[in-house]
Amino acid sequence: MAPVAESNVVLVTGGAKGVGRGISECFLAHGATVIVCGRETPAELPAVAGRRAEFIACDVRDHAAVEALFATIAERHGRLDVLVNNAGGAPFALADKASPRFHEKIFALNLLAPLHLAQKANALMQQQAGGGSIVFIASISALRPSPGTAAYGAAKAAVLSLVQSLAVEWAPKVRLTAISPGPVLTEHADLHFGDAEGVAAVAATIPLGRLAEPRDIGEACVWLSSPAAAYASGTNLVLHGGGERPAFLAAASANKTS
Repeated sequence: MAPVAESNVVLVTGGAKGVGRGISECFLAHGATVIVCGRETPAELPAVAGRRAEFIACDVRDHAAVEALFATIAERHGRLDVLVNNAGGAPFALADKASPRFHEKIFALNLLAPLHLAQKANALMQQQAGGGSIVFIASISALRPSPGTAAYGAAKAAVLSLVQSLAVEWAPKVRLTAISPGPVLTEHADLHFGDAEGVAAVAATIPLGRLAEPRDIGEACVWLSSPAAAYASGTNLVLHGGGERPAFLAAASANKTS
């Protein structure tokens, strides 16, 4: 893999926990200067081999806070080479029970906030000789039914469309890509999959036999941001361990393998 230059400045939204922490640690390991942002100061910042991420408080849904975030980055570093739009998520809520306000918040966090962040990053990157790279963390929920998180899946599907459009608008200086992870094993896996038995049961449905680790997503972000992926733009990298075995195969009475 082509390395990320040590001079590269990388912003990872929501980069202090979960998938974001894995992304931050991978960029640190590859030599980048990493900035993470979030609403609350984390108890422990991502660190690798004595190198530690910087933290800037920011609610990515707050336009004024985002303006201040990028002003601070410009003042401290004078540049931004990579933005990883990672912050997002949604609690379980059936669509017929969720309120309009709930759905508005899901779209604000998972679609509108990343768009605003990308606009601000692009403004900096267009001024740089080497341009920059923006990676959106989407989801497999954008590509298949997402019962219980319907608005989230729809927002992530919109993100994939957004990436294609921005890749055209902002070329050639700025490259736009997306990564769509399947299930990921984080410290909050129990909220989605239950206890260890539930996690194991979910892993058994994945051809590679395990959930993704945050590092799997992080290394993909590093690659997409590196010179090795210089021709990748407007594309979506699906990381789901081989996908899901079609349910009809288990239900059908023909062509059983055991």
